[in-house]
Amino acid sequence: MIKLALLTLLTLLGLVLLALLATFLWLRAPDLPAAELEARWATPADHYLVLGEGLRVHYRDEGAADGPVLLLVHGYGDSYATWEGWAAELRATHRVISLDLPGHGLTAAPEGTVQDRTAQARLVATFAERLKLPPYVVAGNSMGGGVAWQLALLAPQQLRGLVLVDAAGWPMPASTPSLAFRLLGHPWGRALLARIDNRPLIRQGLSAQVGDKALITDALVDRWALYQRYPGHRPILMSAAPGAQAPASEALLAGIHLPTLVLHGEIDPLLPLEHGRRFAAAIPGAQLIVYPGVGHLPQREIPQRSAADVAAFVARLPAP
Repeated sequence: MIKLALLTLLTLLGLVLLALLATFLWLRAPDLPAAELEARWATPADHYLVLGEGLRVHYRDEGAADGPVLLLVHGYGDSYATWEGWAAELRATHRVISLDLPGHGLTAAPEGTVQDRTAQARLVATFAERLKLPPYVVAGNSMGGGVAWQLALLAPQQLRGLVLVDAAGWPMPASTPSLAFRLLGHPWGRALLARIDNRPLIRQGLSAQVGDKALITDALVDRWALYQRYPGHRPILMSAAPGAQAPASEALLAGIHLPTLVLHGEIDPLLPLEHGRRFAAAIPGAQLIVYPGVGHLPQREIPQRSAADVAAFVARLPAP
């Protein structure tokens, strides 16, 4: 009986391992040619800026050349595409620039690049200097919000204002609805995600983050997943778990002396509303706008309303 039970157990374990191997082989996805991805969504507004050996930053620059400048920074795993709704609303009167951070979108980065918000903030500051931007408003969502407020501390002389959209900085909740984020908390999970087509996990994670699940279309998921297969992106994405860096503090944020607008979805399950309230309370004079029924991505979920709030904020700023 013992031998039979052991044999049965070994057989079951073997079947499980075979199933896991088959799933891995089915989902395995190599990088795609950079030129193929760059051409697929190219517009006349897309440009590239070389900032160092192996570092070529992709950005989209559109709208009114002489209008107020908005520089937009996306969140973890996302890209410049997250701001297309805002750009459509604002480009008639604003110059809208959305860039891709290393490991994201269409930005090429050297091997060994590691995610670090301070380094990302320095990159954005250098990017703005190289483009010779006039004083601008920086807006960031999620991880990009963390980059934006660190930029406000690093290079306040560049800025007219700061917009935080469900921004990162405070410790993430212990429990996250995103299966991908849970896997990213483990070395073996990061090793797996670096080698497979993550469409199922992207769909699950994004659907859990928004109020209206219908917004998470096949086209959105496909585009998100294909950008992750840009050469070299996945090792950078896996170099640190999204919640590994949470350096915000009331004392630190009190050093931001810029007009600040905090936008936050009321039902954000990833970075709860309390995070937005803490940013608004800690940054002197900050204004908080809460969006009922909206999750982690107001720029995608309610682009018209959130862009209008940003336009009103920019219109109130003193002339540069």
